[in-house]
Amino acid sequence: MFKLLPQEETIHITKSNPAETVDFLNKYIENNVCENMSVDISLMNILDACYVSTICSAKHYVKYPNGKIKWKISSKLVSEFNSSLELGNSEYIL
Repeated sequence: MFKLLPQEETIHITKSNPAETVDFLNKYIENNVCENMSVDISLMNILDACYVSTICSAKHYVKYPNGKIKWKISSKLVSEFNSSLELGNSEYIL
């Protein structure tokens, strides 16, 4: 028997408001099967990217403890900031 695994798709964020982005991603996580997902937040500034990736990674972990989120970021500072938080389900790609 074969099991089809869901394809990982990239969500490109174009919103400049981090609160709207968090709401959008949390609803997406809640309403879709997305154990492994990829999100492009490279257009956001460093502080907003840290906020969004931290909050949404926590929401994703609650639903998928074994899942992963790949965050596409524009600065290594985002991953350095979040590394101390030990978000085990997050991976940062420049």
